[in-house]
Amino acid sequence: MSEQEQGQQQDPSATAKAKARLVFGDPLDQRSKDDTDAGWGDRPGSGDGGGRGLDWYLSQRPPHHGD
Repeated sequence: MSEQEQGQQQDPSATAKAKARLVFGDPLDQRSKDDTDAGWGDRPGSGDGGGRGLDWYLSQRPPHHGD
């Protein structure tokens, strides 16, 4: 066995320490693993890059405003 193979066999916690790291990103920017619904106001992709167009704003009017 080479020295590298012996070192890896003797210290298995070294690989675990290398994988553990802190992530400072905003967790609210991402969906959680169990979040399967679209949520209020979310609509299936319309292909416009997520921008809110005129159709979206018109759909947000309260119902008592009429057409």
